[in-house]
Amino acid sequence: MTQIFGKDGTVSPATVIKAGPCVVLQAKAAATDGYEAVQLGLVEEKPARVRKPLGGHYKKAGVPPTRVRREVKLAKGAEPLKAGDQVLVTGVFADGDRVDVIGVSRGKGFQGVMKRHNFRGGAATHGSMFHRAPGSIGASSFPSRVVKGMRAAGRMGGDRVTVRNLKVVQVDADNNLLVIHGAIPGAPGGYVVVRKAITAKKIAAPQPEKPSKAVVKGKK
Repeated sequence: MTQIFGKDGTVSPATVIKAGPCVVLQAKAAATDGYEAVQLGLVEEKPARVRKPLGGHYKKAGVPPTRVRREVKLAKGAEPLKAGDQVLVTGVFADGDRVDVIGVSRGKGFQGVMKRHNFRGGAATHGSMFHRAPGSIGASSFPSRVVKGMRAAGRMGGDRVTVRNLKVVQVDADNNLLVIHGAIPGAPGGYVVVRKAITAKKIAAPQPEKPSKAVVKGKK
């Protein structure tokens, strides 16, 4: 993450994403596969090592092996792509666009109910032995078991998270960088998927401020 300074001097938090370049490994059509989609591979500086069966998949597309492969659906009316085509950040996003970022959240390990579910906890003084315990988790007579879905301690984090309606602050075509306002899920160096916002919010135009006081000439 970093900071972006506006022309008016305001500071905004931002995240810099290395968005590509990506290459098309396989193009799927409705006639052969039942739907239209493309399989993308993220080109990185360090080449990837793959086994022979997967290496044949890359050799057929005529592109070098990549560590990351993701299948994305094509938008309606989009130009068809073929294996070997490049997908650059400038051809998909522009300054001011709204995007959704999909990633895997940071893993927190095994955590208690206070951190995992924001439980209040018990008293911490006067001899209380109920500081961070979950409390009652069910009746003893009926049903004599813990019902499914009870919030309890357990593994926290490491889940698929989608952050919606983030604003694209800047697109760096020379370095394939995407600067997005705010934070995104995952740890630094992790892999995310950036797409056009599905439920994009309309950006209201700035309205001129109305004066709170008016100066009038009074009558005697």
